[in-house]
Amino acid sequence: MNLKAFASVSLFAVFSFGAIAAQAATTAMNDASVMQYRYGDHLDVKKVLSVQDDQGNTCGLVNTRMDYLDSKGQHQRVEYRSYATGGCHDN
Repeated sequence: MNLKAFASVSLFAVFSFGAIAAQAATTAMNDASVMQYRYGDHLDVKKVLSVQDDQGNTCGLVNTRMDYLDSKGQHQRVEYRSYATGGCHDN
């Protein structure tokens, strides 16, 4: 592979990763009162009230929001990524 082809492939890869990150950021449920879950975060969940996602008929990662009560009875919200399988199979 020559230098020009390698540079083109590298530039395409960088833009692709940037586009994926931008798409993920813009499709978030965008609510300031929602905690963004990070792997390893401790959640104090006593009762789950609801789980909502924006999957529709998709296959892959989607944004999911869980409303719950903590051990003190306070209403909390957390957003995380989950894997949707609704559109993974042809019917």
